[in-house]
Amino acid sequence: MTETMDVALGARSYSIHIGAGLLDVAASYRAIGARPRFIVSDSNVAPLYLQRVAAALGVPAVATLVVPAGEETKRLATVERVLDKLMEARFPRDGVLVALGGGVVGDLTGFVAAIYQRGAAFVQVPTTLLAQVDSSVGGKTGVNHPLGKNMIGAFHQPLAVVADTDTLATLPPRELSAGLAEVIKYGLLGDAAFFAELESNVGALRALDHATLVAAIHHCCHMKADIVARDEREAGPRALLNLGHTFGHAIETFTGYGTWLHGEAVAVGLCMAADMSARMGWASLDVVARTRKLVERAGLPVLPPPGMTPGDFRTLMMHDKKVAAGHLRLVLLRSLGQAVVTADFDAQALDATLADTCKAAQATT
Repeated sequence: MTETMDVALGARSYSIHIGAGLLDVAASYRAIGARPRFIVSDSNVAPLYLQRVAAALGVPAVATLVVPAGEETKRLATVERVLDKLMEARFPRDGVLVALGGGVVGDLTGFVAAIYQRGAAFVQVPTTLLAQVDSSVGGKTGVNHPLGKNMIGAFHQPLAVVADTDTLATLPPRELSAGLAEVIKYGLLGDAAFFAELESNVGALRALDHATLVAAIHHCCHMKADIVARDEREAGPRALLNLGHTFGHAIETFTGYGTWLHGEAVAVGLCMAADMSARMGWASLDVVARTRKLVERAGLPVLPPPGMTPGDFRTLMMHDKKVAAGHLRLVLLRSLGQAVVTADFDAQALDATLADTCKAAQATT
């Protein structure tokens, strides 16, 4: 069974298709029509799915490029490599790029599409849980800079999202857990009942129970589609989707992109955001405990790398995209299922969270 929903953005509206076996179905790519197509994939995903997607796309002939797998690929040098291939192929502006892979391939390909000939179309074909529930939806594209995560990019909506849940069966357990961090995020930021369901179903999700996975992916995509439709370019409520990300991006930058998976860093960030919210007298200590427990049950870390200091966090967090007029803004919890974006937070609460979390991490060595 296929679930389909729309992201309502007027002329830029598109559909998200979720279900098993979609990679091989030509109708999954109907948004492309008869236009030329160029598939970008990575060295992990291409051997599994590239030929199948190319066959489903059919004529006209499909051009392809395979980039190295991993977060370190998400940089300007790779963007230039993709652009070189497009130019060499004389790929037309009315062609469609197809992003076949996880969040790195999706963000990279989307960014190339945004800047190639001042804007080309692209389709997201996410093959990881993290990409299916979050990064493939909403039009955020970009690459990393040595000083900050996702600091170079553009808003550029896809023509369609094709999420084949069968691809999750080939994910390493660590990658699956990383995707669960983003699933947990949605419960924390806007749906306490969904969070409670995750507490009951996290084992089934890790066991790849199909019905449970489809339900969770659909729920997360529905929440994100609703938020994006109301705030496409993150002028307001869309910033809530960054819950845990300011802390998490600091971890990724500190460790060097690719050492920690994005979802692993976000998982720690969720725990830190909950901890800080409790120190401010907002979320309860029960919310902190439930967050940590669910994150652990998802197979994810709850502490940053042992060598990271509060000073490292402060320096790197000031490179976050949510910094405005020199002021750091954080996404925090008023309660379970209710998040807010604020620059008016208790600096002492932040200091205490950073100090205690880093101390706890150091104690694990």
